[in-house]
Amino acid sequence: MKFANARAYACLASAMMIVGAYVGFSKVLVAVFPVFLLAWLRFGFAAVAMATWVKRTPNEPPLDSRMRRLIFLESFLGNFLFSICMLYGMRQSSAISAGVVMAGIPAAVALLSRIFLREPLTPRTLAAIAFAVLGVGLLALSRSEASAAETSLIGTLLLIGAVLCEASYVVIGKRLTGTVSPKRISALINLWGLVLVTPMGVWAAFSFEFALVRPTIWGGLALYALAASMWTVWLWMTGLKRIPAAKAGVFTVFLPITSALVGVLFLGERFTVAHGVAFVCALAGVVLATWPTQERTAL
Repeated sequence: MKFANARAYACLASAMMIVGAYVGFSKVLVAVFPVFLLAWLRFGFAAVAMATWVKRTPNEPPLDSRMRRLIFLESFLGNFLFSICMLYGMRQSSAISAGVVMAGIPAAVALLSRIFLREPLTPRTLAAIAFAVLGVGLLALSRSEASAAETSLIGTLLLIGAVLCEASYVVIGKRLTGTVSPKRISALINLWGLVLVTPMGVWAAFSFEFALVRPTIWGGLALYALAASMWTVWLWMTGLKRIPAAKAGVFTVFLPITSALVGVLFLGERFTVAHGVAFVCALAGVVLATWPTQERTAL
């Protein structure tokens, strides 16, 4: 495996593991902040942290109208709608139930990358996607009656919407990384997210008692903002720059797997044998996707 590819794979895996972790922990923040206020504060904190990332690098061409539209769509689908669907969905679901629905992300990414990017889907990539989907789907067997009772139809539909948003985010991001630097993509789509959610965030802020929020919650909010808007986007775009979107989509398996682990380790959800089998299947999919191919040399 080439070092550059190994670094890209590590970036993709790290990005999705961080997303999976904050998806699980977001249940704590959603219990304190209204969804739109939480999203507004997240984008606002991150905008300050990434203020120096907005400028164009010397070797980067100016943005044309097409790239500007793609940046807007990347933010609208991947930041704004994904956050709303995920946070509202998490309010009506367990962390493990969210992981079950997220099983569809690799397949959705593969389908969209084939349609919009014309990427070929090799048998090994398809097998990797199948293992990833199977692994996370097995988490459905691990849900306790209590966990299932926590999940409503509306919650499930919102999480399915988050799956489609995440798949679109991957495919559009692949287009963007050919022209725009990962840091600038992160900053620009975060600014669009801030613009989109500001009216609803300000409205929610008027009726919110900020004085009642504990310092530890504010610290968790700051960490959530940096993880969700800064670290994960930069890591994902850095890895996506070198890896085809369909193959990168396999790494989204780390999102539901990590979310399920957070549910087990920190939110009191029960670990079962099905979890173990699911994790093995998911990792098998990642190994298939990343195992180096032998190149034939001319004699």
